[in-house]
Amino acid sequence: MSHEVTIVGSTISTPRLRLRAWHQADAAEALDIYGSSEVSRWLAPAMDRVDDLDQMRAVITGWIAAPPGSDGRPSGRWVIEETESERVAGSGQILPLPPEGEDLELGYQLAPWAWGRGLAAEAGHALAHYAFSNGEEEVFAVVRPKNDRGTRAARRIGMEWVGETEKYYELRLQVFRLRKGDLDTSALDPQADRIAGASGR
Repeated sequence: MSHEVTIVGSTISTPRLRLRAWHQADAAEALDIYGSSEVSRWLAPAMDRVDDLDQMRAVITGWIAAPPGSDGRPSGRWVIEETESERVAGSGQILPLPPEGEDLELGYQLAPWAWGRGLAAEAGHALAHYAFSNGEEEVFAVVRPKNDRGTRAARRIGMEWVGETEKYYELRLQVFRLRKGDLDTSALDPQADRIAGASGR
């Protein structure tokens, strides 16, 4: 899998994905992500399951009102669009971590149909490029224990496990960190599943 990333404004492109701003027309496909119990179980309390299309539209309205970079940092929310099919494969975020908001979190959620193809790692890697090209020196991912997909994606991006904490969201979470100087040192290879599994957590 390629490390190639192209950034034009806040639109980020990789060989298989385009990360772009949200539109109301994305609501139905977004509901496939945030209405899925398989996805939402890992998001609470940061975000609860979205129950219907009207609620999804309201959520997207809030995202549109705060586009990437609007707070002076490279934070925001993106659609993860599969380039070939033009389907909404997921949602990506760079957001300040509570409670202080100093650390920036990489987040990525995929629709269940898009699982198992390395797209979360590709999107997370693209978001890291965006953060680092806009002045950040490090980014974090926080993953609930037993969220093996989240752990594998963080490792594929090249993020280093730094321990567990209850600092964020008042939950015990696995914390991964990527520094600017370590970007593009991972293979972004689905084979990393087996490597990560063998290395322990």
